[in-house]
Amino acid sequence: MSTLTHFNAQGEVHMVDIGNKDISQRLAIAEGVIQMQPITLQKILAGDHKKGDVLGIARIAGIMAAKKTADLIPLCHPLALNKVEIDLSPDKNITGIYCQAQVAVSGKTGVEMEALTAVQISLLTIYDMCKAIDKGMTMTGIRLLKKSGGKSGDWNIDTQASPTTLK
Repeated sequence: MSTLTHFNAQGEVHMVDIGNKDISQRLAIAEGVIQMQPITLQKILAGDHKKGDVLGIARIAGIMAAKKTADLIPLCHPLALNKVEIDLSPDKNITGIYCQAQVAVSGKTGVEMEALTAVQISLLTIYDMCKAIDKGMTMTGIRLLKKSGGKSGDWNIDTQASPTTLK
């Protein structure tokens, strides 16, 4: 079983020392969904939402969030990200928007938190832009799908005991 790395031998919280770690190519992919009323999804798809391009603004918000993760999560290291890609796919079957964030870095620590933060903020931005017409939107299924690189190697949700699928 792995140990919690954000605690020292005395049980005190600390930031993990990555000074001696090797630089490697690291990637993380996360996903989530925001479900809404059909009329809300229609307005987003029609592009006639009075606040503008909902998906475009949510995409920018997700990218910005990934870049600012260390400012939001207390023990995350600031990283110079190589890539942040946000895919927002409307899905009429779930009456919502599926979000997938892919984040890459050449660094000494992973980008799982950046990918998860990007998904959360993208979905929250959609909520914020549409809450005037639909306060009951629900964000679900936010999770890490894959990570690669670093000392711990690759990890994929498909290799887990009971995977679930959002899309």
